[in-house]
Amino acid sequence: MRILAALVTGLLLRSVVGLTPTWWLAWVVPVPLLMLAYRSSQAETRYLVSLCALVGTSANFHYYRLVMPVSSAVFVVVVQALVWVFVVLATRRIVVRYRAWWTIVVYPVFWVAVDTIMAAILPDGNWGSLGYTQADELPLLQVTALLGVPGLLFLVTLVPSAIALALCYGRAVRNGWVGYSLTALLVAAAVSYGVVRLHSPGVGTDTKVGLVAIDDAIGLQATGEYAADILRQYDNHVASLAENGAQIVVLPEKMAVLTLAGSQAWQQHFGALAATHRIWLLAGIAVSDAAALRNVAWLFAPDGRQVASYEKQHLAPPERRQHYSAGSSFALFPIAGYPYGIAICKDMHFASLGRAYGVRHAAVMLVPAWDFDFLDEWLESRTTTTRGVENGYAVVRVGRESLLSVTDPYGRVIAERQSRSMPGVDLLATLRVSPPLATLYTQIGDLFGWLCVAGGAIILVIRRNRRAKI
Repeated sequence: MRILAALVTGLLLRSVVGLTPTWWLAWVVPVPLLMLAYRSSQAETRYLVSLCALVGTSANFHYYRLVMPVSSAVFVVVVQALVWVFVVLATRRIVVRYRAWWTIVVYPVFWVAVDTIMAAILPDGNWGSLGYTQADELPLLQVTALLGVPGLLFLVTLVPSAIALALCYGRAVRNGWVGYSLTALLVAAAVSYGVVRLHSPGVGTDTKVGLVAIDDAIGLQATGEYAADILRQYDNHVASLAENGAQIVVLPEKMAVLTLAGSQAWQQHFGALAATHRIWLLAGIAVSDAAALRNVAWLFAPDGRQVASYEKQHLAPPERRQHYSAGSSFALFPIAGYPYGIAICKDMHFASLGRAYGVRHAAVMLVPAWDFDFLDEWLESRTTTTRGVENGYAVVRVGRESLLSVTDPYGRVIAERQSRSMPGVDLLATLRVSPPLATLYTQIGDLFGWLCVAGGAIILVIRRNRRAKI
């Protein structure tokens, strides 16, 4: 019966850790998993949680297989399952031993600690964090303006921890009412804060932004006629957007992979295009020269000058295999009196980079992107949106094989559309641009996350010392 319960929970978990998660299941699915752990022996818990976690995390195996070798995809699924095993087993040992009100926070503390460490040390950061499951729930998402994703993740894991403890032990929990009241108070405070923040008066300057995406790829072996057809279609979209009032037009990541000579020709082309239509134009290109492959974004002013060039800092798995170089510099440029920042796709998965632009007072982030066959379009776009809420800036993200989206500093989707192959699509949106909103997260960064790392370490030490004395 317990094996069946673990399998069913694992199947439900797939809708939590998948690429398009069901937000409310993130608050529910851990409850039966924790209850299984509290009511089973340590040995039983180990295999039950392993079974549940493997069933759940395997939901993304097909996606991993697209971006990495099979062996690496298997490894990632197993490691993600082991993270669940560690968190649940570590929580069980404390809860079963003490059964006190404060043990309610053990599960969220461990999750936030692991998530924070992953964000800091892994090449893909905390991609797929449970915190991002709430990205469309705007009142909750505002918590990230205070404590970042660690704060939101703490809430998401605190509630099932409290429910599981109550259902398993009830009145046997010492001073349980304190923990349950604290949980209810924190959730109510978070939602209230979010509602109030979302009703803040909107001020700023209305700016028309245009987005264009064509999914067809232009590689180094592409024929001149093929590349010219795609480039001509981009020109048509840009012209149409400019005629309809677009002041800024953003094109996607890696529109083409070009030789150094080819990239120089495209630079001249885009400069002339910007000058012809009197617009700001951002274009993403990959350049292959004798030194390295580089993933860059060029910004052109309405007079045709190239005023900024940004090189992607955080590389996707295929780029790492292809030995792309990684940039280290930030790019901001004033447009109509507001500072605009530039990042490329995976860069915005990293809260540290998003915060670096917040510290530099970016009002809007322009983000060319290229996702994977539409599978991860929701997760990638909403992860980027979260960076904007954390640091108080708007985001214009243009993804190939993904979504074109414009979001405000509160995470509201102003406009959104799915990309497609030739002749491609465009999107025109009116974005109210204002000075960046001051957020606590921009000031303190992941301080809360690192406090949870310290708290988790203390809990593990206390448990070990206690066991040694017994």
